Amino acid sequence: METYLLLKLRPQPITSENFQPFGQVIFAAADGKAYDASDAQLELQNGIPRFYIMRLHNRGTRFDRITRHLRCTQCLGSLEGKEWLMAVARPDPASPKPDWESIRAFRIPGNCFIKLNVGTWHAGPYFEAPVIDFYNLELSDTNVVDHDTCNLLETYGVEIDLIAPE
Repeated sequence: METYLLLKLRPQPITSENFQPFGQVIFAAADGKAYDASDAQLELQNGIPRFYIMRLHNRGTRFDRITRHLRCTQCLGSLEGKEWLMAVARPDPASPKPDWESIRAFRIPGNCFIKLNVGTWHAGPYFEAPVIDFYNLELSDTNVVDHDTCNLLETYGVEIDLIAPE
C-alpha cells in the first residue's frame, strides 16, 4: 500500500488583497458606479461566454485534484448567501503542474463572488452543506477543451483537507 501525505489546510477569510495573486473578489457596489478596476476584469474573447447556475451536492472539504483554464477567466459565487471554500495556486503557464506547496485556501462569504485569473489552479467549490447552487461564468466549452487537471495524489502523493477554523 502506497503512503501519501494528508495536508490539513486552514482556509483564511478572503480579502481583495490576499486573493490578488489568484484573481479578484467582487463585492456589491452602488448602482450607477462607473466601470473601473474594482469590477471583474474578464477574458472571455476566446469563445462563447456561458453564464449558468450549477448545483453541487455533498462536496465535503477534501480534494486530490486541482484544475486550471488557460483560455478564459472564471467567475464563481454562491446563491442564497451561503459560505464556501476554494483552494488556489498561482498561475504559471510555463509549468504543466502547480506548486502544491503554495496552495492556499479561502473562506468565501455569500455576499461576493470571485474571478479567477487565466491559468489560476483551483479546487472547489467545497462546503459541508448538503447542496449549494453557484453561478458560474466561463466559456461554453471550458469543461471540454480548456480543463487542465493535475492529480495531486498521483503526481505528489498529496491529498488536501480544508479544515474548519479554530
